[in-house]
Amino acid sequence: MTTPMVKAEEVYKSFGALDVLQGINLEVAPGEVMCMIGPSGSGKSTFLRLINHLEKLDAGRLWVDGELVGYREKNNRLYELKDREVCAKRAEIAMVFQRFNLFPHLSVLENVTIGPTKVKHQPASEAKERAADLLARVGLGDKVKAYPNQLSGGQQQRVAIARALAMDPKLMLFDEPTSALDPELVGEVLDVMRNLAESGMTMVVVTHEMGFAREVGDTVVFMDGGRIVEAGNPREVLVNPQNERLRNFLSKVL
Repeated sequence: MTTPMVKAEEVYKSFGALDVLQGINLEVAPGEVMCMIGPSGSGKSTFLRLINHLEKLDAGRLWVDGELVGYREKNNRLYELKDREVCAKRAEIAMVFQRFNLFPHLSVLENVTIGPTKVKHQPASEAKERAADLLARVGLGDKVKAYPNQLSGGQQQRVAIARALAMDPKLMLFDEPTSALDPELVGEVLDVMRNLAESGMTMVVVTHEMGFAREVGDTVVFMDGGRIVEAGNPREVLVNPQNERLRNFLSKVL
């Protein structure tokens, strides 16, 4: 059997008295696009951050490509990995945020090359060549010398995707990547993500773009109150939801 790219088993997470995730169980196969939908505060973004060990789980187990995220297990107990080990694993998992988080003082090309040269110690010439190819892939081959403040929001988000791809990740996480964009710029980012999906990239996407989830997603997961309420093929779940809470949600967003 193929090892899941992501496997969550009874994952719990709280912030103080607030229970954000309450027993999440799911699997993402290699090459699968999973879209996570649900109201704000349902735990979607927190779950993404757990996959990248930007947050620490309180209970349960979480694996990426067969390896525990942020921990090693001995005698049925978890021991957190050292920062250096966590960073090495995190380099294999790319995350694209709502805000682009580009370095304003670096050019577009420099933003894309900084990770491979500083983290993976790639030769600068190799990293620049790869960055130029990736920028062309996301439709920004003519912007290599530009700076972030010279770009639209959609262009900046495409640079952020190219920067993530420059690390050659095995998994890409998208946390509402179009929510900070003007409506007319959303399509250009979704087109890049659509092409990534077609290339076989494994993706977990937190999104409010139901059209994208229906068209590109292999699986859609609806979360509410820190739980998975309904999951399945998006062409079925979004058209004929079985759960009343999901029906109410879709009536407001579709």
